[in-house]
Amino acid sequence: MSTLDGVNVALGVSGSIAAVKTVELAHELRRQGASVKAVMSGSATGIIHPWSLQYATDNDVVTEITGRVEHVEFCGRDGWADVLLVAPATANTVGKMAAAVDDTPVTTCATTALGAGVPVVVAPAMHEPMYDHPGVLDAIERVKSWDVEFVDPRIEEGKAKIATEEAIVLATARAVGERPLAGRHVVVTSGATSERIDPVRTLTNRASGRTGRAVAKACYVRGADVTLVHDGPDVPYATVAGVESAADMTASVLDAVESGADALVSAAAISDYTVDASESKLRSGRDLTLDLAATPKLIDTVREAHPDLPIVGFKLETGGDDEDLARVARKTLERVDLAFVVANDAGVLGSDETRTLFVREDSATEFRGDKTGLGLRVADELVTELEE
Repeated sequence: MSTLDGVNVALGVSGSIAAVKTVELAHELRRQGASVKAVMSGSATGIIHPWSLQYATDNDVVTEITGRVEHVEFCGRDGWADVLLVAPATANTVGKMAAAVDDTPVTTCATTALGAGVPVVVAPAMHEPMYDHPGVLDAIERVKSWDVEFVDPRIEEGKAKIATEEAIVLATARAVGERPLAGRHVVVTSGATSERIDPVRTLTNRASGRTGRAVAKACYVRGADVTLVHDGPDVPYATVAGVESAADMTASVLDAVESGADALVSAAAISDYTVDASESKLRSGRDLTLDLAATPKLIDTVREAHPDLPIVGFKLETGGDDEDLARVARKTLERVDLAFVVANDAGVLGSDETRTLFVREDSATEFRGDKTGLGLRVADELVTELEE
């Protein structure tokens, strides 16, 4: 399962140098399940040849509006496109969209889409002083007020660079899909934590964090405001709380929940043991014994502080069959009063494909697929919990 399965994307390309990025963007949209047709302004064709996008999309490229009324064919009320993605969008293009000026194929498609109620996503790219111009900022705010999704640029080297492909794809999926989690705040934990032994050594585990990030992305696509608690970089689909240890993660989750969370998805592989860290580097070349102390269970701590919060747990085990896995998961389900538990075998750590059981009090249903599909399944199961 992919985030854009079956979605028709009209890709509007305007005359920013970032137009060179659209070939790979088109490929990524298609990798995520979308069909793509490109529309280019005259300025864009001076930067990237239409044949490049014809190859990338496997469709003819619109470079002028003809008697076929391509803007209506693509973005009219009964048009082909499910969403118009303008990427890159120059200051000139955003200003014209705000003023309903239709003098390029891209701006004509934008006016048509906005009038027809077709979702529109805009990914600006320009020099930073242009992005900071009061008129450009006013135009952006005006277009945003029409429920257009903007994908914020990356401010680097004096330029407002186009957002990453991942950010644009996820914003497009969020714009075009149903948003049953709109208005909800979901906290997601992800990846491994680590416990300091000394200033250079840690105790940790093999968890990659891919599952937790997939859940966070899926909740974002379904409309939620997401807080991702992990030992990793900032991401475009969530507010990140950076942590290192199990204690850090627990404290950050409690802070995020206190701010008004509607649910917690505890997908991280949190350290089960900690150790009193040495202030100086331990000498190597000799045997060493560490006294390990058990860390408090995050979900137990959160449950004690928030008795009514819906919590989704993850359970990782080694060996045994599905019956054993479900039995162990139900013990945690009952002890902490979880909404449901996603249980799997440790053999899936770090792999692209996964197999899990969704364990509830009276059922255990199987999921097979990639991490993206698992994330979407978790988000959809969470929707059911919150609706109930």
